[in-house]
Amino acid sequence: MPTIQFTYCTGLRREIFANVRLTGNWDGNGRYSEQWTTIPMQQAIGEDGCPCFTTTVELDDSQVGWLFRWGVILDSSAGADRWGIATEINDSNSSDRYRSFTLQPDSGKPQPESYYLTHSRLLGAQKYYNDAPQPAIQFAVWSPNAQNVEVVFGGTSGYIGDDGSGIDSSRSTLALSRQNNGIWLTNIANSALANFSNFDHLPYMYRITKQSGRVEYKTDLYSRCQIGQGNINPNGAAYTGDYRELDGSVSCSVVVDPDRVLMQPGDSITSSSQEFTSEAEFWQNEFNPNRPLPRRVEDLVIYELHVGALGYGTNRPGNFADAIQLLPYLVDLGVNAVELLPMSEFRDEQNWGYETSHYFALEYSAGGRDQLKHFVRECHRNGIAVIMDVVYNHYSPDAGRAQWAYDSDVPEQNIYYWYEGNSSNYFYSDGRHFPEGGYVDNMSTGFSPRFHEEMVRKMFISSAATLLEEFHVDGFRVDQTTSMHSYNVLHADGRPLGNVNVFGAKFLREWCRTLKLIRPDVMLMAEDHSDWDRVTESTENGGLGFDAAWYSSFYHNLVGDASAGREYAKLIPTAGYGNNDPLAMDYFAGALAASGSHKVVYHESHDEAGNSYYDEGGHRVESRRTIVAAVNSAPLIGDTRRFAEARCHFACGVTMLSAGTPMFLMGEEIGAQKAYRYRDFMNNREDLLGERQTNGQRLFRFYQDIIRLRLNNSGLRSHNIDIIHVHNANRVIAFRRWDNSQEFLIVASLNNNPFGSGYAIESSRLGNGSWREVFNSDAEPYGGNSVGNLGGSIGSSNGWIHVVIPANGFVVLQRI
Repeated sequence: MPTIQFTYCTGLRREIFANVRLTGNWDGNGRYSEQWTTIPMQQAIGEDGCPCFTTTVELDDSQVGWLFRWGVILDSSAGADRWGIATEINDSNSSDRYRSFTLQPDSGKPQPESYYLTHSRLLGAQKYYNDAPQPAIQFAVWSPNAQNVEVVFGGTSGYIGDDGSGIDSSRSTLALSRQNNGIWLTNIANSALANFSNFDHLPYMYRITKQSGRVEYKTDLYSRCQIGQGNINPNGAAYTGDYRELDGSVSCSVVVDPDRVLMQPGDSITSSSQEFTSEAEFWQNEFNPNRPLPRRVEDLVIYELHVGALGYGTNRPGNFADAIQLLPYLVDLGVNAVELLPMSEFRDEQNWGYETSHYFALEYSAGGRDQLKHFVRECHRNGIAVIMDVVYNHYSPDAGRAQWAYDSDVPEQNIYYWYEGNSSNYFYSDGRHFPEGGYVDNMSTGFSPRFHEEMVRKMFISSAATLLEEFHVDGFRVDQTTSMHSYNVLHADGRPLGNVNVFGAKFLREWCRTLKLIRPDVMLMAEDHSDWDRVTESTENGGLGFDAAWYSSFYHNLVGDASAGREYAKLIPTAGYGNNDPLAMDYFAGALAASGSHKVVYHESHDEAGNSYYDEGGHRVESRRTIVAAVNSAPLIGDTRRFAEARCHFACGVTMLSAGTPMFLMGEEIGAQKAYRYRDFMNNREDLLGERQTNGQRLFRFYQDIIRLRLNNSGLRSHNIDIIHVHNANRVIAFRRWDNSQEFLIVASLNNNPFGSGYAIESSRLGNGSWREVFNSDAEPYGGNSVGNLGGSIGSSNGWIHVVIPANGFVVLQRI
């Protein structure tokens, strides 16, 4: 009888599953059945050194040639009896999750069937465990169209030219053999590979003979480190310069031991003789019981941090060491989460990071993988969660040594890029051949990834799982998810491609599902501009599975400094003209009310501060920081600064007191004024520490206190919000916030004059009761005039309340 050997592999070192069971559509006699049979699986340690689960099943000879389905049921910290297959079948009309196989005749050896939850330790330069006292090394690469694949090792330059220059001739080339699934492996029986430590920190590349017979040198897309922290791209020519000056996205990959951490992070690329410690020892004492880490998106106040924009006063981009030095400042500020702009390997050191080339390697100009671990550990010791921004909607535009044409020059076999149809069918209007026409545009800076290919989806998923498990990050913000599930069009003619959107959504479900299975409390946020309610629905209910979505309409109605058109309120820059004309408070009220629907809200982000602009009469009008927009770019001195800061109080206050998760861009807390742009951020870095002690000290104090108010009151962290009053002419908005134990009333105004004698608000939801002012943005420590409701309680009667409101500010009342 044919025997099937089933293996369920996690690809993760931590033991996260128990009571794992195989289930499949056969009966106790080994014949096909609509009723699935379930049997236990045995836990073992796989060849990758990670927990795996195995069992064998005998099926009847009469079933040879039949198609069977199977899956895995398991227990985890998420609960009992969870379905362990996160991958959906490659059918655009189905989100079913199972594996299938056709039963083969008995060959005397079991027919192997396996499922990898992640490929984190399947591909790349990985440890291989057998019965030897130390792990061996195995190189593995997915290259289904290649004729031949070899590993070659680089020399001291860290770069291998197109002609092979830069190869270390003293080290033997390693041949790889092709497997049935398009993966190429080194031969583990090769005695030269018997000791992983002999290869630790060696630079290497894959020499791939493409389908056409042409030879190219390619990086390892599962590389844990890329050489270089500069911006030099030799473009295939011989390179003899300093390896540190190389752009890491085109240089050699580096063998790295993932189970060790450098004790003193530094330039560890070329030497493995520095002092390391084990992962287990490094992460000891990671947490401080006196500073608990937030575990829910609703409990976060997020500081968006661009590491490269640190390092004020230096001639280099900021790095993780600078970020660690900033932590006391962030602790004083009171935020409990930092969101890092993308830190996976990207093109050119002076970059925001949204041109990712290698998803498992950490940008070396920022300090690389070891410094990130030190940063995360120090954040956790200070009660600060770490959110990583990740980019899956496009690759680096300069991906010639990475994803682009990895093993074939035929467009429809460009394995990491989505291509529609046959390249011979695309032509320009004048009859010239247009092979690029079949690629997919998605309103980002590159062609769409090939989301219908499971191996591509797994690369992205596995890289996030690696950040979660090896780097202990707490959550993710996924860049432009709308590009993946909504914006896809054919490059040739802009025709919408619904089939691509379907697979983009399939990928996002698999990504969220896998990470939640690994760690249920991981916090997942999407930059999504579709207002599609399924983005934040659970995958079990057919949603994408995110905990929250970025809500750009909130920004555009509140600030929207460079937004063209009249569809947004743009309160702050409109108020910045200085008059008392009516404002579209009702437009903003709609966005504020929607903040309770699993949103991340912000009054400034990297995108809006850096990319937003419109053309007016041939003149480019760019976005400005909030404090600059608040006074229409007038010089920030004297009373002008006081007016600017007061409007900043309004912007920050309604963000912090909304029903969404508040976020703001680094520097807003000290009144950052310099243009924060993608192309020249290095020339416009802010002296955060210096400004805090001088011009920005009052604004910093305000941020401290409003953050503390939100974090100390559960009623301000709930999703409950009720807009009870909006008046465009008076420029006033009032809203309630509450939970089961607290109720607050926030009354905010952008009127240039205070309502010192009281402002009447009527709403039946106020009822009768007493209120006490617990926060006033016009308080003297913030540079205000202390116009407010001091001295006892304020009564609401029959739904009416009279509240003193400061000019360009707000008050917070709590029901007592």
